[in-house]
Amino acid sequence: MSERKILTDYVYKMVASLVQAGVQHVVVSPGSRSTPLAYAFASTKQLTMYRQVDERAAAFFALGIAKATTKPVVLLCTSGTAAANYYPAIVEASYARVPLIVITADRPHELREVGAPQAINQTNLYGAHVKWSVDFPLADGAAPTLPFIERHIARAVAIATSAPFGPVHLNVPFREPLLIDFREELPTVTFKQSHIGQLTPPKAAQVELASILRDTKKGFVVVGELPLGTDLTIMWEFVRQLKWPIIVESLSNMRTSVPNDCLPYVMTTYDAIMKNDDFKALVVPETVLRLGAQPVSKFMMQFITKSQPQAYIVVDEDPMFRDSTGVSTHFLHASIGEWLVQLDLAETALEAAYLAEWQDANDIALEYIEHYTEGAIDEGAMVSRLLEIIPNGSDIFVSSSMPIRDIDTFLMATSKDIRIFANRGANGIDGVVSTAMGLSQGNNRETYLLIGDLAFLHDVNGLIASRYQACNMTIIVMNNDGGGIFSYLPQSTVEAHYEDLFGTPTALEFQDIARMYNMDYICVEDIAQLVPKFNTLRKNPLRLIEIFTNREENVYAHRALWNRINAGLKAWQS
Repeated sequence: MSERKILTDYVYKMVASLVQAGVQHVVVSPGSRSTPLAYAFASTKQLTMYRQVDERAAAFFALGIAKATTKPVVLLCTSGTAAANYYPAIVEASYARVPLIVITADRPHELREVGAPQAINQTNLYGAHVKWSVDFPLADGAAPTLPFIERHIARAVAIATSAPFGPVHLNVPFREPLLIDFREELPTVTFKQSHIGQLTPPKAAQVELASILRDTKKGFVVVGELPLGTDLTIMWEFVRQLKWPIIVESLSNMRTSVPNDCLPYVMTTYDAIMKNDDFKALVVPETVLRLGAQPVSKFMMQFITKSQPQAYIVVDEDPMFRDSTGVSTHFLHASIGEWLVQLDLAETALEAAYLAEWQDANDIALEYIEHYTEGAIDEGAMVSRLLEIIPNGSDIFVSSSMPIRDIDTFLMATSKDIRIFANRGANGIDGVVSTAMGLSQGNNRETYLLIGDLAFLHDVNGLIASRYQACNMTIIVMNNDGGGIFSYLPQSTVEAHYEDLFGTPTALEFQDIARMYNMDYICVEDIAQLVPKFNTLRKNPLRLIEIFTNREENVYAHRALWNRINAGLKAWQS
């Protein structure tokens, strides 16, 4: 058997095994050493292949597709530092629990650690940030090699898509020559299917949880970003049964498409009302139940930490459950499933007055937030207006720092069908453009990206992807010429070196970037311009809205809102 046929059999067996395991999307960064597998991916009609020459951006692009589809996405790159450039997105995928199948082509074993070009130590390159890592054998024609490939591909996809989701790493060495024979049909795969089990807590744990919830007089539920693919109909049925205050983070996607009968229990203004000490004293909980990740709101997490509830119950898919408060008392290793709505919650002891206190405070804060745009010109007002005019059936990808906080403040419970996504695994600002572009590829909904100027600059290379495949997205850049979030932090009180180290202004505007990528472009300098200019956007594949704001005005306006809400709560309590 020729070396070329052996290599061809090898790579097509990999591709066939991935297809058999349910993989549909592949992101390739072209390079020499990955040639055999890139050819095999490109020639396989069962796969959708995307290209991005910047590996760092490519990995975030794949992350976005996986978020949109809730399916594992394959990444492929050549050897050397190309593989290292995947690292930031792999870290995000690990902490955000997103399934990626990372394939790094490598030099053969005889060329490792001997000074060969484009060769670095790639085995276990990503350390603890992947769920599993394996170094594949060379294409050697030996009888055990292809069965090894089939079952290790099956293992990789099963591990990536078992709770909690996450990235896995396959390091695949190729020896030259790297050319293969193209095939129209994939080979037969003898390994047929992996069946992934559901995580359901033991019956005793369910009984204990139901008992705690039934006996609680003062308690609330925190719903953070939920695992990919969570069935929200189960969550809404749980809300109906429990009838507690539900602290709903924007990333849970339970602030939108809210059923009418659940609206009385959905609390969205918790970050603002948690700034009022009298209200916090009024609603100290006996019990807190948390589903999903920890929320963006620092004030909510500080409240839980200080309150030290008698029962703080965390439901998580990972035994290494998330709890930065250090006050959790119970952990249930479980996915959100039917068991949650089968708990015996027929009668609960929750005090009607306790629920009413949350509802009244939430309504007071909502009143101020709803009228916030009257006369305001800051980023918060812009975000509030954008949430009104972004059409039904849209997805909004939100950058870290101030954009996600403004969404958390101004997105109120609504029946409108919009979904919110963000990279909150590691909370970084890197790769945001690319992740949003990947998200837009993974669904047929209108996609918007809300981002600050520094985060946009950090990943402007992500726009290169639009030159290789059709992209459809509207990018909204809040340009306050620097790092706006630092203006809210203690660093802002120290004038020395503040602008150099934290404000970091660039004095850059983005019309020329829009021109480079043939994007529709509008600039907005006043909230009165936003709606009419928004409505002038044509339907080019990529659109850029640059909104100019002022960091000092943003801080002043946000704090003024918090002060008005605080005063309203004090008047209500008096």
